[in-house]
Amino acid sequence: MGIVAEAHNVRVLGSGQQVIVLAHGFGTDQSVWKHLVPHLVDDYRVVMYDNMGAGTTNPEYFDFERYSTLEGYAYDLLAILEEFQVESCIFVGHSVSAMIGTIAAVMRPELFFKLVMIAASPRYLNDTDYYGGFEEEDLHQLFEAIRSNYKAWCAGFAPLAVGGDMDSVAVQEFSRTLFNMRPDIALSVAQTIFQSDTRQIMGMVTVPCHILQSVKDLAVPVVVSEYLHQNLGGVSIVEVMSSDGHLPQLSSPDIVIPVLLRHITHDIATR
Repeated sequence: MGIVAEAHNVRVLGSGQQVIVLAHGFGTDQSVWKHLVPHLVDDYRVVMYDNMGAGTTNPEYFDFERYSTLEGYAYDLLAILEEFQVESCIFVGHSVSAMIGTIAAVMRPELFFKLVMIAASPRYLNDTDYYGGFEEEDLHQLFEAIRSNYKAWCAGFAPLAVGGDMDSVAVQEFSRTLFNMRPDIALSVAQTIFQSDTRQIMGMVTVPCHILQSVKDLAVPVVVSEYLHQNLGGVSIVEVMSSDGHLPQLSSPDIVIPVLLRHITHDIATR
């Protein structure tokens, strides 16, 4: 196993011809895909990895400067594809990893057959003629809460992000992976994500994009999925699911896994 694979805990399962890469969002790790993976391994070669900074990665490898922009993560993704000699993949990106995938797909479009995005947002802050869902003051309070008492913030944020029942297994699972992050790293990653703005590259994305979104999501208003659909440079399709929360593949697998599988297996019809 190479240094990139080891650093990112890369796992390759299944034996199909086509490669699927699964990339998780903030506060989770590759375990967030546990409901999806069993449906893929018979037909695909499945590559999973942890983003640097996740609680499962070595904090000594976290370079605060490199990961102050999403490009740092995109270069990691490209390095993983290179190390595993992936020539083309279906990329499934959750939350921030959807945007990391778009950046990588602009850099190296030939490596991506299509992108499947779950709960994706190119910008979280509201702007003139753009609704991202957050004001500057919201983010200031968020960062201050992380900084002042990380454990208390995790306990409060997890049920809000997941949605639904506070005692659910999904909330417990997200609380666990969120709390596994080192607090200073979690703050840095949150700042990078919530202050990111990838709107300017959306028109450069030529790879087909499948945009999947919960009808109710604390972090991403439904209008954002429509913004992506209108502004991506290639063909795209939107499906708003009846799920609640920002981690629907974990909290509502009965709704989300069939939708995910349909978008993975079926391509966008082009006339």
